[in-house]
Amino acid sequence: MTKPFWPQNKRAALSLSFDDARPSQWENGLPLLDRYGVKGTFYVMPRRVEHDFNEWKNALANGHEIGNHTMTHPCSGNFTFVHGNALEEYSLAQMEAEIQDANSALQSLLGATPRTFAYPCGQTYVGRGAETQSYVPLAAKHFLAGRGYNSESANDPTFCDLAQLMAIPADVKEFSVLENHFDKTLQDGHWLILAAHDVTADGRQSIAPRVLEEICHYAERHSELWVDTVANIAAYVKAQRS
Repeated sequence: MTKPFWPQNKRAALSLSFDDARPSQWENGLPLLDRYGVKGTFYVMPRRVEHDFNEWKNALANGHEIGNHTMTHPCSGNFTFVHGNALEEYSLAQMEAEIQDANSALQSLLGATPRTFAYPCGQTYVGRGAETQSYVPLAAKHFLAGRGYNSESANDPTFCDLAQLMAIPADVKEFSVLENHFDKTLQDGHWLILAAHDVTADGRQSIAPRVLEEICHYAERHSELWVDTVANIAAYVKAQRS
């Protein structure tokens, strides 16, 4: 019989993550998570933390994870919001500076260096054509784990690459859709990571507060599901595999 992977009779794991340090996260998301004792992972840019400093300092003090999402959120120039900050024009040295500068700024602001990273837009490259290079090795160098985006699967804890973890979008999803992922994750014994942005009742990039609350209810009903931050679960996976 195969030895169970997860601790304390847990059958699977779930992490709730949120990108960009948007105000609705601390306005609507954090109070809800705190009410249920659920710890989330928030991938932030330093300038937004500085703008809402007290809220993010409190989030960290309450046990939530603050992760690195770069200084300026570079993505492909195909996105209209990028405005001269395109990955196609980046070098690996520039991307490493983005990562290290954000780490230093967040350490200075919050007194804690991020342990995990989320790739802006889920994109893991710099350059174009024959000059394209992956910056996954930079995430592996500087962080315990790197989280992707727009994935279709949970992570097999015995196999997954911690430097490019799969994450399923939770924005604009009904709970019934997400529940199917939760049930399959429990069945497979895997680690599901959800990625969201705003926490509002409507919006193109938003998880509704009622859906987030239903996720918390699901976790209450299924004590065999370990719900924790990306960093805490990644640290456990790494320790088990080593």
